[in-house]
Amino acid sequence: MPQIQGCDAFRAALPRGQRPESILVRLTADDGAVGWGEAVLSGAGTPDSIWADIAERMGPALIGLEWERPEDVSAAAELGDRPAAAAIDVACWDLWCRAKGMPLAHALGGTRTSIVTGARISPEPVLETVVSRVNRAVGAGHTRVTVSVRPGWDIEPVRLIREAYPALALIVDAGNAYRESAEHMAVLEGLDAYGVLAIERPFPAGDLVSHARLQRLIETAVAPDIGDIDTLDAAISLEAGRALNLRLGRLGGLTAARGAHDRAYAAGWEVWCTGSGPFGIGQAAAVALAALPGCDLPSDVSDPAGGPAFVTPPVRSSGGVVGVPLTQPGLGHQIDEERIARLASRKVRLHA
Repeated sequence: MPQIQGCDAFRAALPRGQRPESILVRLTADDGAVGWGEAVLSGAGTPDSIWADIAERMGPALIGLEWERPEDVSAAAELGDRPAAAAIDVACWDLWCRAKGMPLAHALGGTRTSIVTGARISPEPVLETVVSRVNRAVGAGHTRVTVSVRPGWDIEPVRLIREAYPALALIVDAGNAYRESAEHMAVLEGLDAYGVLAIERPFPAGDLVSHARLQRLIETAVAPDIGDIDTLDAAISLEAGRALNLRLGRLGGLTAARGAHDRAYAAGWEVWCTGSGPFGIGQAAAVALAALPGCDLPSDVSDPAGGPAFVTPPVRSSGGVVGVPLTQPGLGHQIDEERIARLASRKVRLHA
């Protein structure tokens, strides 16, 4: 495999603060092949720490690196937080696949030609607004909706959605907001009556005991917040869930996410994927991951329509489906490098 000769990083946000900042990574091999990755500046780490991870530690460690497969870059990826590692890892996979002339989905082991998509509904102060947003999602062709809940705003919105759409596939995302109190457990058990597919992240990420207790009490699959393979192995051993949302930024990239998929799939868990980022690269990587055979639930991989597209073709759902790029190597999208460079508030170029 050609050596990595260049690592360029761009810290950028869409105009007027429409979406979170991202750090985009472009890796260049000595034969001219290029790979892209994206780190969304939310969750783990801070914008400055993730930038430092890539620009000062991980990027320099990649220059001149001898490697045969993306998994060989794991030592460099361990030098930073998971969002930074995810950007580097995705860029390595994109670069490797482009150099080999191989679609990323095939390189990961994907077998699907299209991905059924879902939509996420954030909490709204007016319950009727939630139902209106679900109406729009269903009208756009989405067959599954995830609604965010929190203590005091949980049973009622789910009840209203279920009354309006008795057969709609529904996931609730609790955002780690509940605790193992009698009141909270009663609410989470109560959600079981509404036929939801999964209760995602009900408790803090490390509290697998509470997840296991809840899973024993309800028929609905519990989906714990998994950030690494060891935690997933422990969750499977404790029977602390039966579903897994593969979040690239949370797990640290495609390499770790594929490993998590394989374990969850072997354990009989249901799996779906989430890709994020305002520039579309995170979504493109998640589409390739969602092509794996175990990702049977509709995935959150479509960039909302209406915003500017930085990848061509855009990663957007049509009738609730996103096609998997199988005729072009790597991510399968052209990156608008000039527009990204114009929007960048910081840039760094690391070259051999």
